Amino acid sequence: MSQSGTSVRGSTNKLKAIAHIDGANMFYTQKKLGWLVDWEKLKSYLEGRFQLLELRYYVGVKPGDAGAQNFLDSLTKLGYIPVTKPLKEIRLAPPQQGIVHKANFDVEMSCDILLARHRFDHLVLLSGDSDFAYLLQILKNEGKETTVLCSRSTLGWELKLATKRYTYLEDIKSHVYRKDGGHERATSVTHLTRAIALW
Repeated sequence: MSQSGTSVRGSTNKLKAIAHIDGANMFYTQKKLGWLVDWEKLKSYLEGRFQLLELRYYVGVKPGDAGAQNFLDSLTKLGYIPVTKPLKEIRLAPPQQGIVHKANFDVEMSCDILLARHRFDHLVLLSGDSDFAYLLQILKNEGKETTVLCSRSTLGWELKLATKRYTYLEDIKSHVYRKDGGHERATSVTHLTRAIALW
């Protein structure tokens, strides 16, 4: 006897979902993991579980950065919606020296998600940043379901408490791991950083 269920996986009535990606957080997540996410595989992974309405990737870019633009173009071809703004240069206060580049998207991501809340049933958040805990609480109060997708080492405890579902990239590596030419990419931090920047 067949029985209809409410499970997202394998159901013809998949929940309508949006996936929003914190690019900076995922950059450092991949550095910590030592391997790269294949964004085409990730999309397929999510589409197998949800009726995916949109995929947004938020990231700061340096003007004239050809490598970053190539990456964004690749995401667009895969069906992602890149959301960008210029990186800010922040000079470190003494005794530290140098300049760091930063672009915080917490506000933009939260606003976009809340404005779209009437269109989706489920949010997939690719970030471990605890700043999103309040957003997830608001969505929970409105009856929305959420899944946080990140690594074990980057999931903030406040965010973990704010969602019923969290998936570690380590546990789905076989589904989302990126390989080049059939060979595993070098996992040194130096090569990995360069690969993430240029891919």
